[in-house]
Amino acid sequence: MDTALSFDEALQGFMLDAQLLLTQAQECLQHLELIDNDPDACHGLGNALDSLARKATRLGLREVAHYTTALQQLLAPVCHGGHLQREALPATAACLTLLAWQLELADRRTGRLNLDIGEQLVLLSELAKVVQQPFAPACGSCDEQGSVCIHPHTDTAPPPYQGRASRTH
Repeated sequence: MDTALSFDEALQGFMLDAQLLLTQAQECLQHLELIDNDPDACHGLGNALDSLARKATRLGLREVAHYTTALQQLLAPVCHGGHLQREALPATAACLTLLAWQLELADRRTGRLNLDIGEQLVLLSELAKVVQQPFAPACGSCDEQGSVCIHPHTDTAPPPYQGRASRTH
């Protein structure tokens, strides 16, 4: 019972932190809409998403962790190189909007999402195309087991991130 209480408390703390980090990411994106490729805003966006993904992973919130990790890792190379072009901002905003919905719809007792991942795959694919980064979702077997996909994909690019979008059952 103590474990349940501590998880419940940790989940509530995560939800508060997640909202703050999401707000920070959205503010960085707004800043990038005003000032192209601002390195501080890019860095802030990446850090907010990285922190959110790590916190979700530590708490075992698979769906949020994998989506946020995929988003952060698609943006990391372009932000690090200072090449987050204006054309990528609407796709990034759409991804952040979906993340906001995921946080809103996550079960407040378990942290799980009972959502189809189709929309997140579409948004991540669109973002990958705009930022010219490879994106390949995990194979079905790894997705089912909840593990990082290390199998070859149908394209020649290696898996672009150490997470994956997950499917809920």
